[in-house]
Amino acid sequence: MLAGFLADQRATLVLKCAGITNDLAHRAVEPSTLSLLGLVRHLADVERHWFREILAGQADATPLFSSPADPDGDFDGATSDPAAVTAAWDAWRAAVDFAERFAAEAPDLDVSAHDAWRGTVSLRWVLIHMIEEYARHNGHADLLRERIDGTTGV
Repeated sequence: MLAGFLADQRATLVLKCAGITNDLAHRAVEPSTLSLLGLVRHLADVERHWFREILAGQADATPLFSSPADPDGDFDGATSDPAAVTAAWDAWRAAVDFAERFAAEAPDLDVSAHDAWRGTVSLRWVLIHMIEEYARHNGHADLLRERIDGTTGV
């Protein structure tokens, strides 16, 4: 059930971005650097963090779009360059693919690991957190999409 709700939230992000190419990096309202592409980059990093770095213990699965020196790089670095758009979607899809495989292959939802920020977290907690993360950002995506082309309700 949790994996299904998360899949729905991921699909919603894709729908919010569907049909947009050059405007994916369009900013919300100054001084915010929030954009649809920034959300894709951010969520790719969040997926990588929780599923690869924390739960799977892959220490090399560091963020692709942000860093301690540039914590908002996922949003600030989002540009309409076609290569940047492709890289963001590729990273997001790879992160989602890994997360889906990890969750499907886990023996149960009590698989746990330690996160320096949250302490011990279980797969169950991560799935619930990711549903919340996507739901919040899909709300942002609603507003961003409406600002770009007036589309609502997708």
